[in-house]
Amino acid sequence: MIRHRRTVGTAAALAFGAVVTAVFGFAAPASAHVTISPEVAEQGGYGRFAFRVPNESDEASTTKVEVFLPENAAIGSVSTTPVPGWTVAVEKRTVDPPVQVHGAEISEVVAKVRWTAEAGTAIGPGTFQEFPVLLGPLPETDQMIFKALQTYSDGAVVRWIDEPEPGGEEPATPAAVLTLTAAADAPSAAPTGAAEAPTAADDSTGGDSGNGLAVGLGVAGLVAGLGGLVLGGLAFARGRREGGAVQGDQAATTS
Repeated sequence: MIRHRRTVGTAAALAFGAVVTAVFGFAAPASAHVTISPEVAEQGGYGRFAFRVPNESDEASTTKVEVFLPENAAIGSVSTTPVPGWTVAVEKRTVDPPVQVHGAEISEVVAKVRWTAEAGTAIGPGTFQEFPVLLGPLPETDQMIFKALQTYSDGAVVRWIDEPEPGGEEPATPAAVLTLTAAADAPSAAPTGAAEAPTAADDSTGGDSGNGLAVGLGVAGLVAGLGGLVLGGLAFARGRREGGAVQGDQAATTS
């Protein structure tokens, strides 16, 4: 019996471990790479995003990060925020046709954003850094792919440029992907001339009398119900008294 219990316990533990591995991926953690956060946004709007850059080297530090904006999805406005210990440079390119930004047409858009670490501020082994940006208006497309180059202090350059393939496995060096959803539609107004249900306030064909009748019937039903409860209580009390009297008479006769 003890051996059976141990076998059952071992099987349960293995099954639990398999479930945990399948859900959380503890058995084979995926390699960290440059990502964008959040990963989903709405088309046509502006959003604050952060490019998250982990350092994968055990010895070297990340000294430079270059993020390329997609050429097939131009962004008219890109703003950066200071990152302590890093300098930022923005490169632009010409587009034709121009893009709309705040009601105006512009022919130059951002092509690349480059962050360079100052002395003593590089991304060290086992750490990561986030680089925030404000982008917009976001194009009407399903996704944006941001390719990136990560330069290390030993001269190595990792090219995060592989685009995902639908239904395929994750590439070895994937690019950051931002998924864009369609803007939420505004609630549509009721069609002109559509029939509306009459209300008690505007119904001139007996709506008030109908409501009054319903209220009267409701009150009458409530009164009838209360009356039934009272009569039931009286009958119950009377029955208890009569039962007690009969038992008393029987006791007197017996004695």
